[in-house]
Amino acid sequence: MRRSPDPFFLARGAWGAAVAAVLLAACATREAKGPPTLQDLAKRPAVKVEPSKPADGAVEKTMAAYERFLRNAPAENERPEAMRRLADLAMESAEARAGAPAPAEGAAANTGGTAPSPGAAEPGTAGAKVEGEAKTDFTRAIEQYLAYLQAFPADPGNDVVLYQLAHAYEQNGDLARALEYLTRLVKEYPQTRYLEEANFRRGEILFATRDYEGAEQAYSTILKANSYSQFYQRALFMEGWSVYKQGRLEDALGYFFGVLDLKLIGRETEADLAKVQGLSRAERELIEDTLRVTSLCLENLQGAETIPRFMTSNLRRDYEYRIYASLGELYLKQERVKDAADTYQAFVQRNPLQAQSPQLAARVIEIYQQFGFPQLALESKKQFVDRYGARSELRAANEPGWKKAQPLVRRHLGELARDYHAQAQKSHKPADVDEAVHWYRDLLESFPQDPEAPHNTFLLGELLYENHRYVEAATRYETAAYGFDPHPQAADAGYAALLSYAGAEKAAATPAEKDAASAAEVESALHFSETFRKDPRVAPVLADAADRLFAHHDLDRAIDVAERVLAIVPTPPDAQVKVAWTVVAHSTFEKGQFAKSEHAYGEVLALTPAADPARPGFVERLAASVYKQGEQARDAGKLADAAANFDRVATVAPGSPVRINAQFDAAAARIAMKDWAGAARTLEDFRARYPGHPLQSQVTDKLAAVYLESQDWAHAAREFEAISAARAEPEAARAALWQAAELFAKAGDKAQSGRVYERYVKAWPAPLEAAEEARSRLATMAAERGDGARELALRREILAADQGGGAGRTDRTRYLAADAALRLAEPVFEEYRRVALVEPLKKQLKLKKARLEDVLKAYAVAADYGVADVATAATHHTAELYHDFGKALMSSQRPKGLSKEELEQYNVLLEEQAFPFEEKAVELHEANARRSAQGIYDKWVRASYAALGEMRPVRYGKSELSEVSVRAIR
Repeated sequence: MRRSPDPFFLARGAWGAAVAAVLLAACATREAKGPPTLQDLAKRPAVKVEPSKPADGAVEKTMAAYERFLRNAPAENERPEAMRRLADLAMESAEARAGAPAPAEGAAANTGGTAPSPGAAEPGTAGAKVEGEAKTDFTRAIEQYLAYLQAFPADPGNDVVLYQLAHAYEQNGDLARALEYLTRLVKEYPQTRYLEEANFRRGEILFATRDYEGAEQAYSTILKANSYSQFYQRALFMEGWSVYKQGRLEDALGYFFGVLDLKLIGRETEADLAKVQGLSRAERELIEDTLRVTSLCLENLQGAETIPRFMTSNLRRDYEYRIYASLGELYLKQERVKDAADTYQAFVQRNPLQAQSPQLAARVIEIYQQFGFPQLALESKKQFVDRYGARSELRAANEPGWKKAQPLVRRHLGELARDYHAQAQKSHKPADVDEAVHWYRDLLESFPQDPEAPHNTFLLGELLYENHRYVEAATRYETAAYGFDPHPQAADAGYAALLSYAGAEKAAATPAEKDAASAAEVESALHFSETFRKDPRVAPVLADAADRLFAHHDLDRAIDVAERVLAIVPTPPDAQVKVAWTVVAHSTFEKGQFAKSEHAYGEVLALTPAADPARPGFVERLAASVYKQGEQARDAGKLADAAANFDRVATVAPGSPVRINAQFDAAAARIAMKDWAGAARTLEDFRARYPGHPLQSQVTDKLAAVYLESQDWAHAAREFEAISAARAEPEAARAALWQAAELFAKAGDKAQSGRVYERYVKAWPAPLEAAEEARSRLATMAAERGDGARELALRREILAADQGGGAGRTDRTRYLAADAALRLAEPVFEEYRRVALVEPLKKQLKLKKARLEDVLKAYAVAADYGVADVATAATHHTAELYHDFGKALMSSQRPKGLSKEELEQYNVLLEEQAFPFEEKAVELHEANARRSAQGIYDKWVRASYAALGEMRPVRYGKSELSEVSVRAIR
């Protein structure tokens, strides 16, 4: 049976006959008792119908029972259900005769199909029978469904009928009528649970009938609706096919890439899809079909040049190589060798570090060799070893992939190095030399354990030196000298490295290059002297090492060599001693040993005349050494020592710019010690001493913090107001101004607090919540000082601002607005109360009614906000207002000159007029009292209970019992 929403449809066999009997019995009962009522339905016991396997002929018997029921009870309430069940049983009977059950919901989503490669079929369409195929007769089911639709066109469950009717037409081979009813289903019932399946089946039929544009629209509806639908992936694939068949290749690629995204992103990168974990056979076939049609699209566009446009996400790199490989193989089948090789090369160039790049690069070499292009194969080999040799990025990015490529790299490197070395020896052309150097370097770096590596390294150094490539030569010489076990050329190679660095320093084009060469020479010299101590060339090599070590920031060794100079006996000349102390001072300063650097700079200054241009720099370094000791003490938590050292800067170097930062940091240290008074004095002195300094803005911030901590609220408020004025960032300025207002209030200065709140509201109408809060506080202040007019004006502003606040409204703004509305109702209520019902009564009654309406509207504004305590207050006040109006009617002045009978009649009329108001008051109080069941039991709910006790004492006068009930509800 086809997806019925009613579990009754699951009944089969004897159950079907029983159902008919029950319906007929119900008919006879109603003839005796009258039509059923809702109360009858509520009393009917629940019947659980369990599905069972139908017996032979059970469906036909059940159908016959339903037909008898329909003939005998044409006007029964069960008739619609009986007709629909009869149609469903006819459908089931036809499906049973067809020999296969109806597909479950979503079965169409598993449709197979292949890409349109040469000779391949287009995607299939499950369930969409083509004219001319064998048909099963579903005419009876169709007639029953049509009859139901004609009899009950407005039944809300007709989406099920339309769904079944379309399926019956489809099974009968009438695709046009099936499409008609599917289209009607999606248009008339856009919320039906069959919407996605109906659109998918519409797409199948439209695609099968070559209406590709219509199919595209049907599949597109599914794609837009729900990416988690069971129809989504197949709809995405078929959408691509629909677009492809219309010739819109780039648009089609977008959908095919979408399918690949869903299936391949995050998957392992095995070349064979069968080895990829988590893929079913159907999924592999879908991927293969998608890759084939993707290749066809790319071939008819710009081939591999088109692919990068669709690599819109790094996630697609998981399967990008498959796109290139599929396109390349398509070209090979078409014997387009160059296009195939270019396609593989395009991937390698675009993705040099991916695991698949060596595989595709090797495929290029295979193609050129296979099809007889030796020169192209040679160039491909060079590219291969360049990409995957020792210096390749692939080695760091993908070690396993790099290792797999090394056997071929080794072979090609040997061939290339031998060929270009011989050519360089013959021609001596720079280009040939460069090529020889390149392949030698690759050979040595890729395979450093070769027995000939030391000699080849020395020869490479010689070749580089002769061609004035000194730095490269020095590197190779040092490798030959120190990188292998001892050998006859080692010492000569080490000294040749020093000569190479000297040549590099002389040929340097920039100071940076010169410094680099000098630093390298120092390192090489020290290495040489330690390795070849008995060599007669060691002594002159170490002569200038100390000075160069300091110049190149090798601080530990620079200090060591400088101290060796200072330890020499007899003492060297003052100039050399000064250099040594200078090296010690600078090096210890760089190492953070600031006490030692302070001492060393003192020694340097003792050797430096007052007129020496270098003296001011040494003084600044001395001041910096003291300052840095303060920083170290601060970082170690020794705040008192830190402040003392910061203060000491003014003593050792009073004119130094370092003093400014030192004083600022001294204040910060005192803040950290919570020495608020000392910090305030230091900061105020800084403010006065350096008025234009950039740190002044931070002084204000710190003073604000200091005054806050010392609870000097008034000074803190002034600092925050200054912060607000100085801040360029709007949010910071707003927050500071708000805090200033609060601090003035905390200091008890309500005038200043009000002034700042007024300023805040004008400057910062948004965010709305803060502005409303400020207005509320200003209103409270106005009320406290007896300025009722200002208070009401502010309440109106609060209400108006919230009502016009749009997206800026919050629960707090609504509460403040509701409270304001409630308070604004008070003067309106007073206006109402001032109207007395006296002669002339008609005029006064009209006026009082008008005032009553005004008050009701005012309370309604407050109540409409839905704020609990405001709503209960507004409801209570409204109820009391009705009650008051009724009492006012009853106590109104009676017309003069009435007789006793007339007065009695007049009083009766007044009671009739007052009664609705009394009832309305009771109704509102009861509504308020019912809020206790929602957990709301504030003073206004209690007041409503009290009022009800007075107005309805019989029902509500038992206060003790009602209190217990309220607690139970809560």
